[in-house]
Amino acid sequence: MFDAIAGRYDVLNHVLSAGIDYTWRRRAIASLALTGTERVLDLCTGTADLAIAARVASPPAALVVGVDFSHEMLRVGHAKVRRAALGTSVVLVRGDAMRIPVADRSVDAVTIAFGIRNVEQPEVACRDMHRILAPGGRVAILEFAIPTIPVVRAAYLVYFRHVLPRIGKLISRHHAAYEYLPASVGAFSTPDDFVKILRHSGFTDIRAVPLTLGIVFLYTGRRD
Repeated sequence: MFDAIAGRYDVLNHVLSAGIDYTWRRRAIASLALTGTERVLDLCTGTADLAIAARVASPPAALVVGVDFSHEMLRVGHAKVRRAALGTSVVLVRGDAMRIPVADRSVDAVTIAFGIRNVEQPEVACRDMHRILAPGGRVAILEFAIPTIPVVRAAYLVYFRHVLPRIGKLISRHHAAYEYLPASVGAFSTPDDFVKILRHSGFTDIRAVPLTLGIVFLYTGRRD
């Protein structure tokens, strides 16, 4: 499914979020408080938007490695990295989020944008993220959520269940992908439950910050 929609994935992200996705990614990178020396791993990197954002931030990450299981998503990401002339500082590799192909304690930060809910066992991925982080390393995870404000929740569910799949199907020409999106968000852990997963994985200083009226959460934490 992800291979099938890779070519139109970025356009759909920007259209369906009305461009707010740029702000969400900037907020995630800002939460890492980069100093210019960090090695960052962007898990479920997709077409590498967050990986590139980490490298062009001010100050930027020194090196970013993006990992994803979708060959076609990575192909699109490679093209974007080349166009941005970041080929030596942003490296994209194919891999499994539950068995990250990186050594223990070898990165300073881990990021994920809207990918953790697609992992078969998120708790396994979170434990592996903790494994690869150096002491003091930080994690920043963006993920969709169902808003709790009643009016916002009602409007959001109408858009998410009825409008978004139709637009997604029209632009992506894939019948299942944008029906999967609301279904996967509805099936994913609540913010409170995901915080517990992070805590049980060994992270400390965990925060769950609602963005854009709670349709997205930014989860942050640290490895002591």
